Amino acid sequence: MSRISFFALLAALVLPCLVLAQQDQNKEKVVIVDDEACGCELYFIDGIQTIRRDGLFGFKREDGTVFVEPIYKFVDKFHGNYCIVYKDYGQCGIVDRNGKIIVPTDCQEVNYPTDGMIRFRRNNLYGFYDTAGNIAIQPQYRTVSGFSNGLATVIVDFDSNTFGYGFIDRNNNIVIEPKFQYAYAFSEGTAIVKNYDRLGMIDTNGNEVLPIKYIDITPMRNGRFFAVDALSEKAALFDNRFRQLTPFVYDKILSFNEDFYVVERDSMKTYLDTKGKERFGFYDIAAPFTDGYAMVSRNGKYGIINNRGKIVLPIQYDNSGFRSMLYIFSENIAMVEKDGKYGFVNKSGQVVIPIVYESAQHCTEGVIPVQQYGMWAFIDKNGKQLTDFVFDAASYFEWGRAEVVYNGTTYKINTDGVCVKNCKTYPKNLNFKL
Repeated sequence: MSRISFFALLAALVLPCLVLAQQDQNKEKVVIVDDEACGCELYFIDGIQTIRRDGLFGFKREDGTVFVEPIYKFVDKFHGNYCIVYKDYGQCGIVDRNGKIIVPTDCQEVNYPTDGMIRFRRNNLYGFYDTAGNIAIQPQYRTVSGFSNGLATVIVDFDSNTFGYGFIDRNNNIVIEPKFQYAYAFSEGTAIVKNYDRLGMIDTNGNEVLPIKYIDITPMRNGRFFAVDALSEKAALFDNRFRQLTPFVYDKILSFNEDFYVVERDSMKTYLDTKGKERFGFYDIAAPFTDGYAMVSRNGKYGIINNRGKIVLPIQYDNSGFRSMLYIFSENIAMVEKDGKYGFVNKSGQVVIPIVYESAQHCTEGVIPVQQYGMWAFIDKNGKQLTDFVFDAASYFEWGRAEVVYNGTTYKINTDGVCVKNCKTYPKNLNFKL
């Protein structure tokens, strides 16, 4: 039996579940403005838009005020109040929403704040700024993590050959001695530490709360974690009081969402609740829950269950090609496939848009692209046809716009079917039949 990788477990529990881009819009306000001067779309994300002049980038607000002049070679988008900007390759810093330089662009590396501290690297050594722009800890460490639970992991060199991992506080005091072969950042009051190629956990006082004897451990998340036994090479679930909730029987931890883990045992997948109870039976494929629903598969056929274990869509549908793992509800309907055709069902499993289309996209903003006779059209979520099948290609709507290809030319349209970009040759009669 192959050993479970710590990094595979970590990735499974950290990476978000597959969701539609439409659902991510709730996290940020997006306004699109058509700029006739450049014939382009300007995307204002949370009120801020990237501008470009002479090949360099800056930022302006929706009212047109430039608050960061275009002097940077690359820029990220704003994450909360902060944005990483690049003067050149290997020359980065951070600005805030007022245009203030928080971290000068003379850093080799910089990260967004965690616990009010900004990790940076200068001259190959790491230190920290605070969010006001003051150097809180001078660059002096070969390796550091970001701050979490008020502490950061650091590597301390004892001499040219020996070193250890420990933890510092925001005042650069070593509060947990550098006595570990390796140490990970704190999560929910615990940190994974390593000695003699075995892993355990400590608390923020440095006390060993889980014996250093496991070959893999996932970080504490929502008061739960998995540890892998050295003898069986299987994983078990533990709680934040370090009580073992399941036997060591799991080969893989695939995902966690909406209070359920997807785990693999003996090549079959099942759901595990946070009390360690297996739920809803075993499947060849089990997707994470999204809004209380999950796709499952047995013997090459697919269906949908809800988070009470009820089969709301019988396991008798297909799932081929690039659409694999996308049996999720968007605007209360889910796209399904049967015998090479596509349609839509509601949350009761009833077919609400006939399964007759050659291809389709998910429903977003009340509109669905569908394909028939090799060409694309749009329908609404009730199945009403909004256009004829005249497009070579069509995307789903995002932020009020979709991309279509007509007679080989690409256009952007809004949710009324009106062209909003590259419109000189777009026929007016293609507007939606509302």
